[in-house]
Amino acid sequence: MITISVSPIAFTIGSLSVRWYGIMVALAVMVVVLWMLREIRQGAALSYDTILTAALVGIPSGVIISRLLHVVDRLGLYLQNPRLIFGFEGLTIWGAVLGATLGIWIYSKFSNFNFSYFADLVAPGVILAQAVGRVGCTLNGCCYGKETLLPWGIVYTHPESYAPLGVAVHPTQLYEIVFCLIVFALLLKLRGRFKPDGSLFLTYLSLYSLWRIGIDFLREGTPFILGLHQAQVIGIIVLAITIPVLTLRTRWARGETI
Repeated sequence: MITISVSPIAFTIGSLSVRWYGIMVALAVMVVVLWMLREIRQGAALSYDTILTAALVGIPSGVIISRLLHVVDRLGLYLQNPRLIFGFEGLTIWGAVLGATLGIWIYSKFSNFNFSYFADLVAPGVILAQAVGRVGCTLNGCCYGKETLLPWGIVYTHPESYAPLGVAVHPTQLYEIVFCLIVFALLLKLRGRFKPDGSLFLTYLSLYSLWRIGIDFLREGTPFILGLHQAQVIGIIVLAITIPVLTLRTRWARGETI
């Protein structure tokens, strides 16, 4: 078994505790922004102003929807404690991805830049950022798996961890880090191979949807609909949209690269 005894709290400022989770989420956001700035330096047909404005729109919209989905997922708790609704203790990856996507798509309609082209460029950066964010989950003890007897099970011992203490659980956070890095490599390999623009981003959404539907059977969580977690339900909805679109519109662009 693997024991994690590190404190989830990186440091404190007065009565404020800064957790490693928050630090890694901030780093994940930076990864996406830096990835897009790198794309521009390598010749992407977007301006620095477009990327920075997209970040200013996408970050808050991602945080708001991420928090909203978390509150909906645990509605009973927040109805009893409504003052807890406004905070950052509890975010969802689906909310962050879909919220940021919606915000930037709306922004693209006013600024007249090609959202589909942008989405394909950012897709590898997003999945890489998700891997970084899951490092924070690992240290935080959140998003943990069900109990296991497997030799690579994780045992949390620090009292500030969100995971049950002294119990071996599936390291679902580490599983996802590995998955995200594999998909990152795959998306880099597929860049420029799909047409029209937007197909690579839809591929990313499809792959992540399949993953979340499957991995959540190993994760502890709140039943949302028909015994499934909220992330699984969203994954099914996303698949129901992306698969038909990919099937009907996407084609293989032989010999073309970005």
